[in-house]
Amino acid sequence: MSEFDTHIRQAASQGQDEASPQNFKDQIADAGADVRQRAGDALRASTDAARDKFKEAADVATDVAEGAADRFQDKAEEQQRSGADFVNRLAGNIRQAAHAFDNDAPFAARGINSAADYVEDAAEKIRNGTFRDLVDGTSDFAKRQPAAFLGLSVLAGFAAVRFFRASGKPTSSSQDKDAS
Repeated sequence: MSEFDTHIRQAASQGQDEASPQNFKDQIADAGADVRQRAGDALRASTDAARDKFKEAADVATDVAEGAADRFQDKAEEQQRSGADFVNRLAGNIRQAAHAFDNDAPFAARGINSAADYVEDAAEKIRNGTFRDLVDGTSDFAKRQPAAFLGLSVLAGFAAVRFFRASGKPTSSSQDKDAS
């Protein structure tokens, strides 16, 4: 039985002679006000519950996003270290190439060693700096020393080819030698 029905029955049970049209209107108005009050309370309660659920969902989404950002940052740092190690190995390869010129062309050996120093510095900047720092430093070096930058680019190309060949599958001629 609804609240409205309860009010109507109570009014009817109080006596037939008291039930004037004005009294009946007042009772209906009171019942309507009571229904409005209860509806407002229910709306506030459901709004509060919805707000709490939304906050919980937002907190979960924030936690997931932070976790993903942390994993992305960890992966980026790992790639940064790996890149720095590669560049450092490249500097070592450049130094080995410089040693080949020590006796025959010491001037070239000094230039190549100087390039290796620059590459080692770049490896440290990769390891400890940001990508933007590396790009800015490379750009500045290319503007100040275009010939050295071109020479380093060629050496880096040769080293990369050597690295990829060394890390690839053995060629058929080397397999034939192993078989005999």
